[in-house]
Amino acid sequence: MNLDIARKTLAAEGKAITDLVARVGDSFAAAATAVFECQGQVVLTGVGKAGIIAQKISATLASTGTPSIYLHPVEALHGDLGRLQRKDVVIALSHSGASEEIVRLLDHIKARGAVLIALTGTADSPLARYAQTVLDYGRIEEACPHGLAPTVSTTCMLAVGDALALTVMTMRDFKPEDFAVFHPGGSLGRKLIKVEEVMSSRKGQALPLVSEALTVGEAMAEAEAIPRRTGAMLVVDDDGRLAGILTDADIRRALVKTGAGLLGSPIAAVMKREPKHIHLGELASEALAILNRYRIDELPVVDAQDRPVGIVDVQDLVGMKTVDNDGD
Repeated sequence: MNLDIARKTLAAEGKAITDLVARVGDSFAAAATAVFECQGQVVLTGVGKAGIIAQKISATLASTGTPSIYLHPVEALHGDLGRLQRKDVVIALSHSGASEEIVRLLDHIKARGAVLIALTGTADSPLARYAQTVLDYGRIEEACPHGLAPTVSTTCMLAVGDALALTVMTMRDFKPEDFAVFHPGGSLGRKLIKVEEVMSSRKGQALPLVSEALTVGEAMAEAEAIPRRTGAMLVVDDDGRLAGILTDADIRRALVKTGAGLLGSPIAAVMKREPKHIHLGELASEALAILNRYRIDELPVVDAQDRPVGIVDVQDLVGMKTVDNDGD
């Protein structure tokens, strides 16, 4: 086993990426602007290993706010050109810029009026000559001992594609909340789920709200009439703001101390004042942190005026897997 090959491969690819920094200039800015201003979708195309990299770049663009698809150049020549529209931007990947499948496609791309961006290592290639914008990472030597297997070239393509996608993402002011919309099923998305997406009671559903002017018995009667039961009543003041919380466990403990006379006691004398709570728009992961930190099971959700709008139950969060317990 020759580990020097592994070391040389990593060193060669790392150096090639570092050298790309100096190439970020007017052409890169033009490509980023074209992608940002695209009124259709960004179409990635390439064949062989370059095609695989094109698929990854397309996926990165799509997940960061830029509509994108991958178009196989051979399939394009057999009917899939119908996917391509005048308002689209095409990013074509080819290290040599002379791949037969890509070259055959160029006239058709131009005929359909789409903007063409070349991502290549050969600035004087047919692909580069046809393109409006060229992202040229320059002449490189593959890390393969025989100089054959695409290694450094595909690494450069991927790095430039990532740089382009993230530049456009920043231009779009794409926020973590936007990212969560496109990643609802993965651990990354779950970290960004907001409390309103997981709380037990939502807009339009009855909340167990009771006035602090009621007795415990009156409050329990009102709460019992609500179809959806929770383990807590939210106590509000005359302005509808959260004043306290009374959980089933609180009632059990109070019954042990005071007996049946508890039902006639003012709820204000039994409830927990200034309860822990969370505001709309905050992350569900923060709600879980509060529940764990204070060893509680229910957390009121309030609006900007501190009026209750829902309850987060610890079971809601367990079901949504907001904890980072698996891979994306």
